[in-house]
Amino acid sequence: MSSDFEAYEQDFGTLTAEITNKIGRIPKLGGEEKTQLVLNVDKQLEEVRELMEQMDLEVRELPIQSRAMYQSRLKSYKGEMDKLEKDFKRSRIAYSDEVRNELLGEDAGSSESQLIKLREERAHLLDNTEKLERSSRRLDAGYQIAVETEQVGQEILANLHTDREKIQRSRDRLRETDANLGKSSRILTGMLRSWFINTLVLVITLTMTIANMVTTM
Repeated sequence: MSSDFEAYEQDFGTLTAEITNKIGRIPKLGGEEKTQLVLNVDKQLEEVRELMEQMDLEVRELPIQSRAMYQSRLKSYKGEMDKLEKDFKRSRIAYSDEVRNELLGEDAGSSESQLIKLREERAHLLDNTEKLERSSRRLDAGYQIAVETEQVGQEILANLHTDREKIQRSRDRLRETDANLGKSSRILTGMLRSWFINTLVLVITLTMTIANMVTTM
């Protein structure tokens, strides 16, 4: 189990290193090239999130005595992930001096306030977008939990139904056994009665025979 976690750690290190490098390049780009790199980083960040979910599941399945160490490591990775997302957010609204001058041309000085305002608006928009994405992920996770809970409930109901049928069959067998025992008891009682009567008749017959012989003598 811990080997799986360590494999995820290696993937995490590789991905975050690539993302860090790309985040550093984003402010130096403009236009379509920047857009494509931003989309690429966003996709890789999603892969990291999925990877951390897998790591979290692995930690939950570990024995209690070794779980604390891995939880501490996972917490550290979550901190790295938060920093990456903040750096990514800043990089999307940042421009290097070269790119800024290229975008603004000769009016760079007079348009500085407009650029600041634009950055603020984009930052606000990105905040709202990230909030929507987080809410969407939470809804997806909640839906998944609901589906899993429903499946567990259905399995429990199926098991209860099976147990009920087993109990019912056991009761039927007990009733059948009880009926057979009653029938056997009646048969045995009848046999004992017949034996007693036959024995009594035999004794009476022998007694009468002996009495006749004695009288004759």
